[in-house]
Amino acid sequence: MHPCSCTPLAIQRYRSRISGPLLDRIDIHIEVPAVKYRDLADRGEGESSASVARRVERSREIQSERYRSTKIHCNAQMTPRFIKKHCELDEAGNRMLELVTDRLGFSARTYNRILKVARTIADLDASDHIRQEHIAEAIQYRSLDRKTS
Repeated sequence: MHPCSCTPLAIQRYRSRISGPLLDRIDIHIEVPAVKYRDLADRGEGESSASVARRVERSREIQSERYRSTKIHCNAQMTPRFIKKHCELDEAGNRMLELVTDRLGFSARTYNRILKVARTIADLDASDHIRQEHIAEAIQYRSLDRKTS
């Protein structure tokens, strides 16, 4: 496999073939670069799979409890009414999301998707509240929404 040699214009033309409304319906889209050998061979301690599995299981339990008397099973299924109820932001997170939404021209659907992903990130962090760092991480998962110039 070799690195892409396409020009930025060619990449932009290719990406523009994917409609905005379609991208709006995808919760997470990120670029995943090839991993260098030295990173693969690094024996440094990272978070174990068992630890990640425990965090995911706990997050699912939090969501089951949150939605126990509803037809919703997870954050991805939240309707706008549930988003308003369960996705309150701290002041810093609110400012960040407002700035990024205005600057990048996010649609209402993208805005809601960011809130749902941020709620999940907060759940994985065992946080009752969505904080600025959760919003920042959720925004990072919307790489194809960023305008290219």
